[in-house]
This record gives sequence, C-alpha cells and structure tokens, in this order.
Amino acid sequence: MAQDPYTQQLLLDWFVELDTPEGFRAELVEGEFILTSLPDGHHEHCISRIVNQLYRRSEFDLQFSGNKGLKLRNGAGLPQDHVIPDGTIVARAPRLFRGAPPWMPSEGVTMVLEVTFTRPEIDRVVKRRCYARGGIPFYLLVDRDRSSTTLFTEPEKDDYLRLSTAAFGRPLPLPHPFSFDLDTTDFL
Repeated sequence: MAQDPYTQQLLLDWFVELDTPEGFRAELVEGEFILTSLPDGHHEHCISRIVNQLYRRSEFDLQFSGNKGLKLRNGAGLPQDHVIPDGTIVARAPRLFRGAPPWMPSEGVTMVLEVTFTRPEIDRVVKRRCYARGGIPFYLLVDRDRSSTTLFTEPEKDDYLRLSTAAFGRPLPLPHPFSFDLDTTDFL
C-alpha cells in the first residue's frame, strides 16, 4: 500500500529507533515490520556449509557477513527496505564491510543468502523482490520445506529473470565469480 512521504519517514524513523527484543531481529520489508526469532541449528548448519564451500572453492577472495543490514530500493510509495540476509557475500570489493554502517547500501554486494525458517514465503517471494530491486546479482535460497536450493540471477525491476534449482543432495552450479558446483548433500 502506497504511503505519503510523511508517513514513510515516520515509519522509517520508528523502525530505526526500534529496540528489538533480545533473541529477535527486526526488518522493514515492503512497508511491513518483520520480527523473527533467532534461527535453529539446522538453519545455521546450511549457512556454514555454504560459506565453507565459498571460501574453499571460489575463484576470488570473498568476504562474508552474517546478518548484515542492507538498505534497498523499494516499491513505489513505501519506505526504503531494511533487510537482513542470513548471509551477504562480496567478491572483488575487498573492504566493502570495513567501516560500513549497520545498515549499508547494496552496491558492491555480489550475493545474498537466505535459509527458510519460520515464514518461508518472505524468503521465497518478498525478499526475492527486494534483492532484485536492490540490483544484487545473485540470490541463493535454501528452502528447507521444499528440500531444494535455488540460485536466482539477472535482477530486473521486482524479480530475477533466471533461476536454477537443485534438490537437496544434487549439486547446484554457481556461475562466475564462484565457478563451482555447490554441494547440497549435507542439507538433507
């Protein structure tokens, strides 16, 4: 729902000043506040396995940040999205995170990573739109309910033009600058 600039600013100001309860994280996505509990062990296991492979097998020196706040372009008439991916990966910008504010712009981010948890539709649909609008080249989604891993590429407007999906246990090819097949066997 579109909001006037005054309401947008009030919502954004309120969000920035929000005192998130311990054990939760807060995001402002498409004008909606999303409060989620901290993830379970299987969620973190999937992230750990991906990060390990990225560092060992990628062509470039990478940086990884877990739970880095990103400010992204939004839909018309909504305050700027404030999204916290499970993982933010940077290739070819060796010091992008150094000195970055808690909520940084998405320019220079190569890939974001999400592992579904309590509200999988947010990762499947809403965050997918946000990351595409933010121009992030790659969005990697580990969908635990569907037992699959999907790589979204070629962001344009509110979506990605291409996607590639592999069932857990099957490799998922990651293109340049990663240039290896992601092993998803350990996600089962």
